[in-house]
Amino acid sequence: MKIAITGGIGAGKSYLCNQLRLHYGIVVYDCDAAAKRLMLESAELQARLTQLLGEPVVKDGCYQKALVSNFLLESAENLKRLNEIVHPEVAKDFAASGADWLESAILFDSGFIDRIYINKVICVTAPEEVRVQRIVCRNNVSPEIAKRWINRQWKQEEVLVRSDYEIVNDGQANIEEQIEQLLSWLNSSAALSPSMNRLK
Repeated sequence: MKIAITGGIGAGKSYLCNQLRLHYGIVVYDCDAAAKRLMLESAELQARLTQLLGEPVVKDGCYQKALVSNFLLESAENLKRLNEIVHPEVAKDFAASGADWLESAILFDSGFIDRIYINKVICVTAPEEVRVQRIVCRNNVSPEIAKRWINRQWKQEEVLVRSDYEIVNDGQANIEEQIEQLLSWLNSSAALSPSMNRLK
């Protein structure tokens, strides 16, 4: 079974993935980290992205995160054009990795779901004010920038309605208990039945 973990920026996906790794030995393929690794490794990918952005995405062996972030914030079209270059490479890398779990913030809105085989989607949710606070603290940006990043993605409700299971990571709900319930659900006959819109 192939499992995808999704949810908007600041929802707490990485924390869930860390808990799965630390306590259950489940290694989750990180699409964002993989994209950055592939950008660093592939001269062809670097060349295509440099042509798109107008500046090198890798300088002195370092990924230019600020350059890419600013480019993506400029327009939804920029995000689409970058994803069209990067996502096919990430999809191939995931398939070759042998991993059964992956994490992707923009699984649905970017169309990445259509590039990979996934049985079940887990959506991590949190209130917007919590997400904004996490982004501000983690990325050292203003609340306004954090909200712009959130607004560049699908609304949480839209992602949740397309998912199969919800994990609430609002800082109050018991994550460990929810993970136990999730794993039990995944092993149940209900989870093993095909999702009407998931299997390709």
